[in-house]
Amino acid sequence: MQSWSAPAVPVLPGRGPALRLYDTADRQVRPVSPGPTATMYVCGITPYDATHLGHAATYLVFDLIHRLWLDAGHQVNYVQNVTDVDDPLLERAERDGVQWEELAASQVELFGTDMTALRVLPPHDYVAATEAIQEVVELVEKMLAAGSAYIVDGDYPDIYFRADATEQFGYESGFDRATMLELFAERGGDPDRAGKADPLDALLWRAARPGEPRWSAPFGAGRPGWHVECAAIALSRIGSSLDIQGGGSDLVFPHHEFSAAHAESLTGERRFARHYVHAGMIGWDGHKMSKSRGNLVLVSKLRAQGTDPAAIRLGLLAGHYRSDRFWDDATLAAAEARLDRWRAATTLPAGPAADDVIGRVRRYLADDLDTVKALAALDGWATDAREYGGHDAAAPRLVATAVDALLGVAL
Repeated sequence: MQSWSAPAVPVLPGRGPALRLYDTADRQVRPVSPGPTATMYVCGITPYDATHLGHAATYLVFDLIHRLWLDAGHQVNYVQNVTDVDDPLLERAERDGVQWEELAASQVELFGTDMTALRVLPPHDYVAATEAIQEVVELVEKMLAAGSAYIVDGDYPDIYFRADATEQFGYESGFDRATMLELFAERGGDPDRAGKADPLDALLWRAARPGEPRWSAPFGAGRPGWHVECAAIALSRIGSSLDIQGGGSDLVFPHHEFSAAHAESLTGERRFARHYVHAGMIGWDGHKMSKSRGNLVLVSKLRAQGTDPAAIRLGLLAGHYRSDRFWDDATLAAAEARLDRWRAATTLPAGPAADDVIGRVRRYLADDLDTVKALAALDGWATDAREYGGHDAAAPRLVATAVDALLGVAL
């Protein structure tokens, strides 16, 4: 699958510091220690509706990580999937009277347009679930052979993963069984499916039903479950022991817990990823922004109304990435005012020296992506530049370059 176009990323003098991030599994901030090539797998969209600000906030988190790794001198192998066959997509296509393939293609294209406007760096590999069917089939075959998966007898012989196939299952979320069962039912699981060995066992392969898309497999025609597609794509494009597996906090369980367990059951490794990184939720009108609730602020609609994508980006970066927070008109207005101040300051003929503020922005971002402090530091420099001036003719352009390289905001 073709990803969106990549913006140019300017190179700053020197190297940024090593990155530290909160790890969901360890419940603490600790160093991220990649080799020369840093590896990251981030779960992509299910393309049945347009990109809302909750999506944008999540992908900005991993865009910052991507940029900080580049600034620290790493190559980056970044992989993202698209869940282009799944129940929500099929249901929306049937509701709207369109082919599911057409709906998916149109929403993937819109997502790419939004990401381009927001200057999000594209993944190295952008992989649709429908492009990875063979990898999924091979994984399911291996799990069946290893005894970590089983077939449920009946009219539709679906294949399930045993939640107890790995001793460490549950380490990523840290949830107790009652919480797991509650979230499993809320987030696409089927705890009441008759014939399962355990209500928590997760679907690997859905046997073909009338009118549904299907692919052939040695164990019967059907389509992939949700979690296994990510395990298959990550293992085939990156391998085991990736540096970061990431997404929104609503993916911690069951999606990331199971995709990690699928991989671990085959590799025998204790952890699928060295770091599990999750972004907080964005709310609107008193609730988490979600397609099911319909309380969405769409990136495409904001852009159509004339909103500068740089202001959208700054508005989302104004809160810490792990915090659940709300978007409102005041958030956007504050971001637009900040953007205007920064642009005014970086077009002055001279300003205060840039080394200190760039150093602080690098340190704040490397410390668990503290964008709140980073933006405040730049606010301070911009205020000094506008109110008191300076004698460094190179400083305004250098600050603008740093804002572009590190925050992805073009001034």
